[in-house]
Amino acid sequence: MNSNTASAASVPAYSPDEIVTGESTRASRLKWVIVVDSDLPAGRAANAVACVAAATGSVVAGLQGPDAVDADGVTHPGLAWAGCTVLGASAERLANTRAKVVQSMAEDSGVWLADMPLAGQTTRVYDEYLSELATTPGAELECLALSIVGPRATVDSLVKKLRLL
Repeated sequence: MNSNTASAASVPAYSPDEIVTGESTRASRLKWVIVVDSDLPAGRAANAVACVAAATGSVVAGLQGPDAVDADGVTHPGLAWAGCTVLGASAERLANTRAKVVQSMAEDSGVWLADMPLAGQTTRVYDEYLSELATTPGAELECLALSIVGPRATVDSLVKKLRLL
């Protein structure tokens, strides 16, 4: 479960001419990072990363590359051609990073965020998740993971000094 905190108008996207799969991911205009609470047990961390990645892949146009066909003729669904960096942070650093991203979004920086509040793992009924979020101010959300997409330099500045997992 995730919470997309950006409006549809502010979602960054790749135009078809920007999808250049023959170059390094560092040449991409946009950068995608996922930041996860590094103190979570492996299974919960993997779940949080999967949830925010699914939300991101379904919203950011042009993020998925073309399908690939192996030597046996089996088709493999396209992956994120521009890459995704997965970083770890303490719960406090994660909350601070989320606050910086939300502020950046308010300044119309071109950054987009999907987050995984704790309620996404503690509720088993989606309507209960929605109800819990409806009564929790954003600044009080305990987030387990963040998926951030935006201009490369802006995203780099938002996640500066977080460690690669």
